Amino acid sequence: LVQLVESGGGSVQAGGSLSVSCRYNKDNYVQGWFRQAPGKEREGVALIYHLDGRTHYADSVKGRFTISEDHAKNTVYLQMTNLKPEDTGMYYCVADSRRLTYDPMIPGDFGYWGRGTQVTVSS
Repeated sequence: LVQLVESGGGSVQAGGSLSVSCRYNKDNYVQGWFRQAPGKEREGVALIYHLDGRTHYADSVKGRFTISEDHAKNTVYLQMTNLKPEDTGMYYCVADSRRLTYDPMIPGDFGYWGRGTQVTVSS
């Protein structure tokens, strides 16, 4: 059973930075982050392929967010800079072991989800 545990997040003013982390107990083919704002659908934010480190980002976060993985610590990180109020939401760590193409990021393609951590950006 794959377990994903998020940490980090919090509140920050617009233009600030935050990071979230996801500790996992088993290697997967791909890991990433979704977010969901109140009243909106879940949105794929970023993902990283475990074997070769390839990354993919939503257009809305390109140039501002960076996803990375520390294999020794079994942890995936999402570093967020120049945050905007529209980045506010619950951030979920996701993973899957199937060798699929995960572009675009579709929630149903990810079999494992964390419980989420809140990120709030005030204007």
